[in-house]
Amino acid sequence: MSGEALSKARLRLWLRLLKASGEIEAELRRRLRAEFDTTLPRFDVMAALARAPEGLRMSEISERLRVSNGNITGIVDRLAQEGLATRIAVPGDRRAMLAKLTPHGQAVFAEQAAAHEGWIDDLLAGLGAEELVAMSGHLERLIPHIEKERA
Repeated sequence: MSGEALSKARLRLWLRLLKASGEIEAELRRRLRAEFDTTLPRFDVMAALARAPEGLRMSEISERLRVSNGNITGIVDRLAQEGLATRIAVPGDRRAMLAKLTPHGQAVFAEQAAAHEGWIDDLLAGLGAEELVAMSGHLERLIPHIEKERA
């Protein structure tokens, strides 16, 4: 394949990845709203907190999710109002707060996470085991290259 043809093939692949990702995300958003009356950003914040039972600062959540602190603060505030999360002062730093899921929040998130996993399984069911392994391997090789280019 010539350099120009390879460039065009990479562009087509990028567009297909975007389309597939967008379709999956749109369906996840729809299902989260329909089944749990929640949003994908809220699910993502709860997922970040579920992976850090000791709690996370707002800045840590925003770094992990690559969104602004303001968005995170609003979501955590609503989770706290609903009894799904709590805010705890950071010793020695009066301005900093840790967010943690409450036991109720952990239970709610566990239910949502199980459904989410099933939805992903359904949405990617068109791929067999060998295809999944191959695609995952290709993406794992690509990610460090992209990160190096970004640096």
